[in-house]
Amino acid sequence: MPFTLYVALGDSMSTDHYPTCDVRDLATPPDRLDPLGAAALLHRNDDDRWASFRARDLETLSTDVELLNLAEDGAMIEDVTTEELARIGRDNEDPDILLTLTAGGNDLLDALAAGRRLGTAVSLAVRRYTDLVETVREELPRATVILSTVYDPTDGTGRLPGLESYGRLPIEHLERFNREIHELAGGMPGVFLADVHRHFLGHGVTAPEADRWYWRRNLIEPNARGASEIRRVWWEVLEVAS
Repeated sequence: MPFTLYVALGDSMSTDHYPTCDVRDLATPPDRLDPLGAAALLHRNDDDRWASFRARDLETLSTDVELLNLAEDGAMIEDVTTEELARIGRDNEDPDILLTLTAGGNDLLDALAAGRRLGTAVSLAVRRYTDLVETVREELPRATVILSTVYDPTDGTGRLPGLESYGRLPIEHLERFNREIHELAGGMPGVFLADVHRHFLGHGVTAPEADRWYWRRNLIEPNARGASEIRRVWWEVLEVAS
């Protein structure tokens, strides 16, 4: 189905920041980013870099589709709700809107600091995510919405360079959060699941560096290949949905 507007909400899973760093071999994102993130690639493929996705993008379906990438590096669920969503400014009844959402990973990382209250902090993140999705559905009732699960760079081991001070990370809370995303996608019309978590397993710390889909300088961020793979999951969801 052709769309007139593609809205990307969420965090760095959707942005160009770290794919740009990966391709340019930079330690920090530059002021000007390359269109190499998942949302940018779904909108318009980079045919030179990802030839297998030639003619498999939103512009192929509709040459005048607009990209509104509101995702922000480091965004929490509350940021998406109070800042990003408010900036859409579009007719709520428009049926030709596609919206992808990547959110929750930063909330789960932030919850690690809660210590013994970790379970309570995760429950709050789950509730905020549910409220966000319900708000999206209320404000854009005819849009096609894709919810993305949160990937696990530890590949289920709970061990991640840079977070050694926490010991083994409580992956069960990530799994709990992702179950909520599954349930939400399965219970709302027009809302679809992109299981990025499942697709990425085996391409984190357990894989040789050349096979990883995470940025080598910070393994919670997607590299260029990772961004393309997030795009792949979204595109496959659209193929099935159509």
